[in-house]
Amino acid sequence: MNATDLRPHLLAFASRPHLPETQALAGTMALAPRRRGPWRAPVAGLGARELDVLLLSYFPAAAPLRPLLQIWREEAEAAPRQGLDEFDELVALLLAHDARPGPDSRWLACAVATASMADNHLWQDLGLPSRAELNTLMQTRFTALKLKNAGDMKWKKFFYRQLCEQAEVLICKSPSCAACNDYGVCFGPED
Repeated sequence: MNATDLRPHLLAFASRPHLPETQALAGTMALAPRRRGPWRAPVAGLGARELDVLLLSYFPAAAPLRPLLQIWREEAEAAPRQGLDEFDELVALLLAHDARPGPDSRWLACAVATASMADNHLWQDLGLPSRAELNTLMQTRFTALKLKNAGDMKWKKFFYRQLCEQAEVLICKSPSCAACNDYGVCFGPED
């Protein structure tokens, strides 16, 4: 079974397939083979036991898929992880803004951070149908971050801007985003 086949199976095994959290977790796990190095894990940062609990919680009938996901997790763990790649900081940022703290908060934060390490727009790397579903997820689970992104900056750019602000690193070339030459890179359509 390849990655394109896995997402529909995970959603078919899901207890609540309509939730944005379920869709994002399914997409992140299904797209693991398309990511590089340690980010090829179904959800980076989760060990075997945590991944099993996630599967039982969100995808209770997915037992037949567990061996495949565990193989991907083990392969990713064997890959060298150079530096932090901002993964841990991004997980911490998301958890600090979690609107509904609970057992699945860390799983979801790790899934969003894992997808953020990939190359496409975040909604694509989460396997979501469009940016609208990503915005719903952010509004539902990370409400304070969604409110901070009032200008609708692209999510990966926004996350890294938040991390740079925390580290007191100036990233804008001008006093405001509207005057910056890179405005179209950070804002605008995500086709």
